[in-house]
Amino acid sequence: MRANEFMAESSQKKVSKRQSQSTKGLNTYGDSEHVSGDYTAYRLGMAVAGANGKDPLQMPAKSWVGKNKSTHPYTQQEQDMLKQAYKAVGAEYKDLNHGDMRSKELDDTHKTSPILGFAGYGAKSKKK
Repeated sequence: MRANEFMAESSQKKVSKRQSQSTKGLNTYGDSEHVSGDYTAYRLGMAVAGANGKDPLQMPAKSWVGKNKSTHPYTQQEQDMLKQAYKAVGAEYKDLNHGDMRSKELDDTHKTSPILGFAGYGAKSKKK
C-alpha cells in the first residue's frame, strides 16, 4: 500500500476495498449521545481492559461525572477564577459542593493513632 492510500480524514465516504483488504480487524464506533468521543474512548479502553471476550462486563456505561468534564479547585480564589473562566467561554457548570470549600475528615476516619507515640531516646521504660 502506498503512503497516499493510508486511511486519513478526507472526503472519502466509505473505506475502499483496497484499504479493507489490507487491514486486519477494522471497527468504527460512536456513542448514542454523540457528545464526547474522548470520554467514550476512555470508557471503551477501560471496558476492553476488563473484558475476556466471553463473560458479561460488570461496568456502568458512565461514571458519576458522565460525559461532563470536572474541575477541582483547592481554594476559594481558584473557585472564583473558574467561575470567571466558565463565564468567559460560555460553559455551563454545576457546583456539586454548593460553595462549601472546606475539606472534612470522613466519619469513619481514625482521628487518633492506635500506636503509642515515641517518648524519645532518653525516656525511661517501664520494667515488668
